[in-house]
Amino acid sequence: MTFKPKIWGPIAIALSALNLVATGFAAQGGEGWHAGIHAALALAFGLWAQNLRGRPTPFDQGEIPARLEGLEIEVGNLRRELGEAQERIDFTERVLAQAQEQRRMGPEK
Repeated sequence: MTFKPKIWGPIAIALSALNLVATGFAAQGGEGWHAGIHAALALAFGLWAQNLRGRPTPFDQGEIPARLEGLEIEVGNLRRELGEAQERIDFTERVLAQAQEQRRMGPEK
């Protein structure tokens, strides 16, 4: 007999819900330990149900190279834009330096 998560997933959810309800009844009766045990069981069955559902992996093996290639292209574009911005800053600094130099020398006649 094989383990079938599709069958056990709903069972784990139901057990979690039942223990959550039982926590309320035990707490109403003033049974702290009893309520605590049901709360712990509700949490354990809830986590088990979540694990059985299976969380999707963020990247499939085939998706990693495609995303990496996209990131490499984006980094290349950012480098190019940064180089252009640095050239503009250098040009602006040269123009401002020339203007300051001309002001120090006075007006040309």
